[in-house]
Amino acid sequence: MTIKLNQPLKPDLEKLTHYLKQINDSGWYTNFGPLHQQLTKRLEEYLGVKNLLLVSNGTLAIQVACKVLNINSAITTPFSFVATTSSLLWQGIETAFSDISSKSYNLCPTALDKALSESEISYDGIVATHVYGNPCDVNSIAAVANKHNKKVIYDAAHAFSVNVEGQSVLNFGDASTLSFHATKVFHTVEGGAIVFKHSEDYEKAKRLINFGIQADGSLGEPGINAKLNEYQCAVGLTLLDDIEKVIAHRAQLFHCYRDELQGVVEMPTWHKDTTSNGAYMPIYLADVNRQEKVIEALANNGIDSRRYFTPSLDVAYKNQKSFGCEQSQKIAAGVICLPLHAYMSIDNVAYISKIIRKVVK
Repeated sequence: MTIKLNQPLKPDLEKLTHYLKQINDSGWYTNFGPLHQQLTKRLEEYLGVKNLLLVSNGTLAIQVACKVLNINSAITTPFSFVATTSSLLWQGIETAFSDISSKSYNLCPTALDKALSESEISYDGIVATHVYGNPCDVNSIAAVANKHNKKVIYDAAHAFSVNVEGQSVLNFGDASTLSFHATKVFHTVEGGAIVFKHSEDYEKAKRLINFGIQADGSLGEPGINAKLNEYQCAVGLTLLDDIEKVIAHRAQLFHCYRDELQGVVEMPTWHKDTTSNGAYMPIYLADVNRQEKVIEALANNGIDSRRYFTPSLDVAYKNQKSFGCEQSQKIAAGVICLPLHAYMSIDNVAYISKIIRKVVK
């Protein structure tokens, strides 16, 4: 038996061909075409958001959001995929790290408030990640941001279709960014989106991702090419038809893992008022020897696992300012992600959990 860490959703070829035929018949391959408009509308309706702008990947989503919101310096989380930080540094944004909560693995509001209060630099914004699809403490972060008059961007790459407090997690902050990379819960092979709080920010972003060209064809502020093409939109439309069933299954696997491994390993504390999309299944083992034995035992049984995320990004980017990231370094040193994808079964979860229980106990 081989169980992969992740297995991207495969679009139904008959449905996909239907959309591809539309593209060929229209001759409109990119530049906000008919399928782009369809996918935008359907995603806004499904996710319960407004001002959703499709872009060519999740990294550019963060960069465009920062550009639109005039963020030239930011405090961010050290516990996230590298793109959260590298997208800022690549754009020349002065970046600093604030520590995470040892329970949620998300940016800690108390540590963030302390960092902003003590910093000699007046940072423009906060970039926080909903790690593993677990929502940040959005109300506390909003309170800190309001206190210090900062913009907030949420990297919601893991949080597709996640609701918190009865609404989409994407509705919090000044902007939220999504990744539609093939490894994500929902994908367009490559791609992403930005959800803006304000419509004027959305309109500005739409110009910027098309080279800065204005509605009348004149040139405005310099932009970039970050558009999502029609072929990728076709994949998204195909997969969106069955996404509710996919997410329900992934969430079931996630909760089954949590039940099977309760009291065996440590796991992040999930937001108490949220839905789950089953994006990832992280566990934490403080003892290095046990970590290695678990990974080895899984591998010997044909089961993939991954130390995700490690290292803590303040360690990887030592030349950037850090306000102390002890918790992030601790979690990054002991976290392991287990297989979780739509093609797994409950029996797979039980099998993997049994191996882990045997090794740990």
